[in-house]
Amino acid sequence: MKKHFVMMALLASAFSGLVQADDSAIQQSLNKLGLQQTEIQPSPLPGFKTVMTESGVLYVTDDGKHMIQGPLYDVSGAQPVNVTNQLLDKKVDALASQMIVYKAPKEQHVITVFTDITCGYCRKLHEQMADYNALGITVRYLAFPREGLHGQVENAMKSIWCSADRNKAFDDAMKGNAPAAASCDINLDQHYKLGILYGIQGTPAILTDSGMMIPGYQGPQELKQVLDGQKRGG
Repeated sequence: MKKHFVMMALLASAFSGLVQADDSAIQQSLNKLGLQQTEIQPSPLPGFKTVMTESGVLYVTDDGKHMIQGPLYDVSGAQPVNVTNQLLDKKVDALASQMIVYKAPKEQHVITVFTDITCGYCRKLHEQMADYNALGITVRYLAFPREGLHGQVENAMKSIWCSADRNKAFDDAMKGNAPAAASCDINLDQHYKLGILYGIQGTPAILTDSGMMIPGYQGPQELKQVLDGQKRGG
């Protein structure tokens, strides 16, 4: 947490020194802070740009002098809308073919869960998969190794994602069995970095079909109530 606040202080200091309004000036400042992988887009906020970095989503003024960190909400309607998550939802859709999916026979809701095979509450959630599915909840998994990229957990999870039968390999891993080594060209870095953009700090992290991020475990009945409430509210 201390590192997070130090980073925010450094970002604020760097942006205050910018005098040019072009994207290259913003990018140069981010590079100085070691934020190499960035994506600069238009923002729904007048006078701001949306900047996606490996440290999260930032909103930067066109003159580069001020910045804020998301999420950004639109409260003009009957229900608040997380605009930042709406933008990120497109990136989730782009990874749909890479998800491990447990589809409900009578689907009413679809959730995307950022998971770690060494996480106790992730295993608890998975043990109850039949209950989620019976309530009409389809569960889609993306990988979020809590230790970070290129460690033992990510390597093990990549073996699962590269297995001929991903679901079986995932089931076995969630029971504590080490996955058989396998390799392919899938890049779980994309899963992890997307989780960082959502601000995820732990697992499981549940992204609902309305774009709400729920940090932590939710039991089947409890989650169903939340999802039904969102649908009625929408």
